[in-house]
Amino acid sequence: MATKKETVLIDGRLVAKKIKAEIKKEVAEIVDRGENGPHLAAVLVGEDPASQTYVASKEKAAHEVGMISSTYRYPADITEKELLEVIDYLNSDDEVDGFIVQLPLPKHIDESKVINRINPAKDVDGFTPVNVGNMVLGKPALLSATPYGITELLKHYKIKTEGKHVVVLGRSNIVGRPISILLSQKAEFGNATVTLCHSKTKNMSDITRSADILICAIGQPQFVKADMVKEGAVVIDVGIHRLGDDSAKKGYRLVGDVDFNAVAKKAAYITPVPGGVGPMTIAMLLKNTLLSYKKEIH
Repeated sequence: MATKKETVLIDGRLVAKKIKAEIKKEVAEIVDRGENGPHLAAVLVGEDPASQTYVASKEKAAHEVGMISSTYRYPADITEKELLEVIDYLNSDDEVDGFIVQLPLPKHIDESKVINRINPAKDVDGFTPVNVGNMVLGKPALLSATPYGITELLKHYKIKTEGKHVVVLGRSNIVGRPISILLSQKAEFGNATVTLCHSKTKNMSDITRSADILICAIGQPQFVKADMVKEGAVVIDVGIHRLGDDSAKKGYRLVGDVDFNAVAKKAAYITPVPGGVGPMTIAMLLKNTLLSYKKEIH
């Protein structure tokens, strides 16, 4: 009986570092020409700790590659009208190449109205209907950063998708639906047969056990157990959750949507949490900002 090959850990930090090095080199060439570097802005509403941490990480990463970074901070009671005026200002500011509005927003603000107001050419999150529509049609688009990052991980590790059965857990507009579309498209890292599962899917374990590549973005800590994964599968874990742990220095530990220790024993490739998909999201946001600066999409 053949012994199982050692599981390969998909190192998102390593791949993100490589991508950021390429971006840094290109930004340096822009600055050397006497031009201003690409400018990434973020709009942060309220005091949500997770949002603040995420925006700070984006700002730090932008500075690391030589980009200009600015954050527009507003109180949670900002009106929808006032926030839309901020977006109009950023849309018209020629010095800002791309910007994001950090989600979630307070409940009194309509997120879809805010996203629709963003100029698609500056939509480095890839959330506007124009960018989503172009992505669906296989046209040039600013892609949502997390799905974009997943495709880059598959490319780096030379994980073929053509003819494979990909199962995606989760149907969010940010991860599940776009990655299911990207991997089913006629492209080098596409041409997969994709099944999209969600909270109403019946016999989910039967479906996940048939997956050559399993992408988990269901938003539930350690939801995917070893008996849901077939031997030799590729497992991409998008989730990130804090679980209380008195033995940990910070009083908690970070876990994904996958029961990592158990599933890693069966998988051929697996992303850790943290250090898997997360670093790629920020790297691809920077790549989108560079594309916006170069006006290569619109």
